[in-house]
Amino acid sequence: MKKIILLFSILIFINQSFCYGTYLTIPTWNENTGTTEVNAEAADNFLNIEAESAILIEQNTGKVLYEKNANEQLRPASVTKIMSILLIMEALDSGKISLDTKISCSEKAASMGGSQIWLDETESLTVDEMLKAICVVSANDCVVAMAEYLAGSEEAFVEQMNNRAKELGMKNTVFKNCHGIDEDGHLTTSYDIALMSRELLKNHPSITKYTTIWMDSLRDGKSELVNTNKLIRTYEGATGLKTGSTSLALYNLSASATRDNLSLIAVVMKAPSTKIRFSSAKTLLDYGFNTYEYKKLAEKGSILQSIEIAKGTENQINLVFENDSGALFKKASSNNLEQTVTINENITAPISKGDILGKVTYSLDGEAVSEVNLVAETDVGKINFENMLEIITQKWINLLR
Repeated sequence: MKKIILLFSILIFINQSFCYGTYLTIPTWNENTGTTEVNAEAADNFLNIEAESAILIEQNTGKVLYEKNANEQLRPASVTKIMSILLIMEALDSGKISLDTKISCSEKAASMGGSQIWLDETESLTVDEMLKAICVVSANDCVVAMAEYLAGSEEAFVEQMNNRAKELGMKNTVFKNCHGIDEDGHLTTSYDIALMSRELLKNHPSITKYTTIWMDSLRDGKSELVNTNKLIRTYEGATGLKTGSTSLALYNLSASATRDNLSLIAVVMKAPSTKIRFSSAKTLLDYGFNTYEYKKLAEKGSILQSIEIAKGTENQINLVFENDSGALFKKASSNNLEQTVTINENITAPISKGDILGKVTYSLDGEAVSEVNLVAETDVGKINFENMLEIITQKWINLLR
């Protein structure tokens, strides 16, 4: 009788699993999008992420490789500072500030509390020192001082943060401050954090000079700094990026790492403990590195081939790649990659450097995964009577040598 009851229970369990897709749903690889497609329930069981929300993306393409409640609005805590850092880096690029620019401390900045380096109203630090303090120990006083210097007030800087968020497509983000201390309505999502993390790392890679610091100091060694991101010390290839925690937000992290040309960003929000925050990020990154590879397909400016041209002062011209090109693949699947070169018909001079003369398409199992234009490496003038005589004369000189 016990055996019959046990068998009946197993049959009910299997039936429920198929009906609700809770236990037996298997993630599938979509060749068209290059991503793993899973539903939310499958994702829960797929990697057993204990945090409330999580996402894994590939940095170059931005493709989502895993997600769990990725669009749920939550408190970001100090992960907020990724946007603040992004605006600081953009100010550096524009020449508004330099790494040597001295930043003074206001009364407001000095009174921030939370994570800080205890800035004094009588002192000034360089932008380089401020970035180090913000990235390594999440200094609230430093980020407020930077915000006030760049925008005149923290409020004006926060407006810039929200405008930049809209430009990046961060549809579920509202910033109320530049530091991340809990405030009603200060919300974002793991997906939106991944977007701003990608923007920072992809367009400002020099930020890793700061985000990969494990231990350092300021004020002639008087202020010791130890990175709040423990993965910097323990995870191979870690490049950053930012931790955050408060009593309401719990434990958040945007973790980035690069191995063998594959760059990943894992975001974890509202983890129940700091240990689970880091272990969840490690699980996400491990999954990405074990499952995917990024293959560089073309390098900007490199020569693919030469082609004949008509009516030009030169008979041939080199075709070069207009941009870098690459694609994300499930491991080993790139062995089936095919390259198709298409050259424009009836190419005649004059030709200007950068003119599009063809394209290269990379396909996997019949589906295009990347496409890059082929452009002229140099200018080629159209032949006329005057330069024809010059060319003929030069050829005669070469024959007589």
